[in-house]
Amino acid sequence: MTRLRAPLCVAATLALGLFPASASAGLHYSGEQFAELPSRPSGFLIDHRALRAAGFARADGLPSPLRDDYVAAAARLEKLAKSRALTADEAADLGALLVRTGKPEQALNVLAPAARKFPNHFRVSANLGTAFHYTGDLERAVTQLEEAVRLAPAKLKPFEQAHIKLLRVRLKEGKQPNGPAAVDDLFGVKYVGVSGVAEAGKLADAEWKTLPDNATAVVQQLALWLPADARLLWQFGELCNAHGDVRSAAACLDGCVTEFALGAPDLRKRRLLYRAAADELAKKPDHEKHRGALKVKSTRPLVRAFDEALLPAIEADKTNVLPWAVLTSTVVNAKGQPTFAKYLDKLDGKTVTLTGFMQPTDAAVPTFLLLEYPVGCWFCETPDPTGLLNVELKAGTTAEYKRGLLKLTGTLVLNRDNPEAFLFSLKDARIGEAD
Repeated sequence: MTRLRAPLCVAATLALGLFPASASAGLHYSGEQFAELPSRPSGFLIDHRALRAAGFARADGLPSPLRDDYVAAAARLEKLAKSRALTADEAADLGALLVRTGKPEQALNVLAPAARKFPNHFRVSANLGTAFHYTGDLERAVTQLEEAVRLAPAKLKPFEQAHIKLLRVRLKEGKQPNGPAAVDDLFGVKYVGVSGVAEAGKLADAEWKTLPDNATAVVQQLALWLPADARLLWQFGELCNAHGDVRSAAACLDGCVTEFALGAPDLRKRRLLYRAAADELAKKPDHEKHRGALKVKSTRPLVRAFDEALLPAIEADKTNVLPWAVLTSTVVNAKGQPTFAKYLDKLDGKTVTLTGFMQPTDAAVPTFLLLEYPVGCWFCETPDPTGLLNVELKAGTTAEYKRGLLKLTGTLVLNRDNPEAFLFSLKDARIGEAD
């Protein structure tokens, strides 16, 4: 197993590792649930990216079903608030939704009065502290989260305390004009930079034994609650490397640079080391070595009921937009029999359009697989059956592999009775550039 030597920042998750992996803290919305963690890194990165994307309207106009759901749910509660006073649970939900969709200042306007009206409501108190965090008022966030710790159920207190510790570390750091230089030193462990790390090797046995089993699960959860916090993604990348999954470590640090624009020299050096090691692994035939030692308990962390009422009406004579969330809401039982969402069932045989990434092929082909997000290693990161769409191009046409996002239009065909075939197919398809 190839593993770059991990920095001692991994040990910064030690105290976090004492927290129960199934606990829920951070930002509390009743319509948001998480699977048992840790999740497979590739699935985690998909949902982490989706939660971050829910925070802003995309300039490229691509659909974001998660954001659409959150915006619609917030609108319903805002409309309800005009006709009567919201309950404590409703106010907590509206505040969480406003934070999720990038409106923390509006969330304060909801949560601050609610906290005065419902002084002993944990979710209101905790969400108010997180809203202060998002607006940059860290001192008030600490004060509010101290109140949330008082109100929290016993199993949740450690997570709220960890949030407070994170904020106090940030307050001590003060503003850094050049951005953060390292992952958070939450527990007094000095971060070891690239200069003190061998280019190849493994985590020392003594250090490996000190890592709690649920350290990765906790860091994943914190990052999902605070998806805009780049340093949590960086720390998750270091944990991936500690478990021997250098491909995921490289993907995390890639995201820190390309999506968050972190400029820490140490981060960028480590990114190059991980990327080089990942590229070397890709040249080797034994793909089992790509997997690493992390034992996952779910393929993707975000679990939520898909709100079909928010989808546009299906039109038989027009092209219907098909969000990936509709496909992935399909449930497959132990015998391979699928249960499709009613909305998806109605789309069977109709013209649909969706965007996705082509699974690499070696030559021009008439059929290929379309994925919601690209994967680095097919043998290690094979999507679930609900995350694959079999594309069959119009007769007489072929397509060469393209790396970027594609827009596909064709006739949707659902597989109801053949467990050996793909669940979804797009017949007579044509390829276009994504809008």
